[in-house]
Amino acid sequence: MTARPAWDWEFLDAADRPMDQPVSPAFASRFDAEAWLGETWRQLAEAGVAAARLAHHGDPVGAPLPLRTS
Repeated sequence: MTARPAWDWEFLDAADRPMDQPVSPAFASRFDAEAWLGETWRQLAEAGVAAARLAHHGDPVGAPLPLRTS
């Protein structure tokens, strides 16, 4: 049985508003979602993402994580 993607990221701007772009890929596990963010957070920050909030089946999980390059 293959796990259905259930995890993704919501990206927030500097005013904590959800962003339309970029769009998060969907992940089958929380581990995969967090690993992806760990690999791509710098590119996201350069694209204007101020924070990322993990979601499970569309429900927020925890507080937003700030993405800072400095």
